[in-house]
Amino acid sequence: MLIWAVRRFVVAPAVVGLTVLMWVSLPLWLVGAAALSPLLPGRWRALRVLWLVVFYLSIETVVLLIMWGAWFASGFGRTIRRPYWEGIHYDLVQGVMWVFFREAKRVLRLSIETDGPTPDAHPGVPILVCCRHAGPGDSFTLIHALMHWYGREPRVVLKDTLAWDPMFDVVLNRIPARFITPNPAEGEDLESQIAALADGLDENDAFVIFPEGGNFTPRRRDRAIARLRRIGMERMAERAESMIHVLAPRPGGFLAALDAAPDADVVLVAHTGLDHLLTVGDVWRELPMDKRIVMRWWQVPRAEIPEDRAERIDWLFGWWERIDLWIQQNRPEDLPSDRS
Repeated sequence: MLIWAVRRFVVAPAVVGLTVLMWVSLPLWLVGAAALSPLLPGRWRALRVLWLVVFYLSIETVVLLIMWGAWFASGFGRTIRRPYWEGIHYDLVQGVMWVFFREAKRVLRLSIETDGPTPDAHPGVPILVCCRHAGPGDSFTLIHALMHWYGREPRVVLKDTLAWDPMFDVVLNRIPARFITPNPAEGEDLESQIAALADGLDENDAFVIFPEGGNFTPRRRDRAIARLRRIGMERMAERAESMIHVLAPRPGGFLAALDAAPDADVVLVAHTGLDHLLTVGDVWRELPMDKRIVMRWWQVPRAEIPEDRAERIDWLFGWWERIDLWIQQNRPEDLPSDRS
């Protein structure tokens, strides 16, 4: 409760105040950034970073004010979780994603390509979406793709650290979503929480989960392999060692969602182009980005998914091996450049 209060009554107002301060003092920031730009590698790097910060804070503040108004209009939050308001919040998220990606593509010269089944491949069928995790950018890109290109309303399982972003904290507590801790304390039943979120999916829904439990780093890869050995899964540890671009999947949450949504197909998602953008420092070093992001989608009909738990784990590992191979064959340096 204390953490929730700090996020809502300290962090959120601080973001709004910082946004106002940035706009009021923007001429000074612009002069400083312009003076620094010739001294830094990359074309107008300081100005690009400044604009992205101002732009993101502005989106955050506008969305927070809109959601504050929705809270009042819904009877001080009494009806905020009814379908009407849920639909409004999904529309708000979709609009924010469209604006954000449009500006990011312009400023950073990003291009996003998708390869795989079209929205027509899933008519009237809910889907469980399993995506590799290689940085915060892939979460945004995946949700953007699901909402704008596939016309889905995503239900998302995210790390609890993202709840410190006020916009995410508020909006994802008003639509079906879960903030979870990848390494929960004893007694926390995360699989039950995930199953509850996946229950009742309709033909317009997409349940989104990242089975690796965190962004890929070599250190996390080593820890994941060691964990498999520690719990006696030597064969899976050997398979995880053969995968060099992904972490060994943690199947518990995915299997819980699979049981809770018996009519859902499964969509596996791999991507390249955002692999090394894990921190603010990584983004700074990469600017100007000129990135080509490629997303590969595979649809697996429900009838092709095993029923036995052990066979399902083996099936998931097999798909992660396939995703690892696809990443190896489609690394950014191997893709044709679209730069002009």
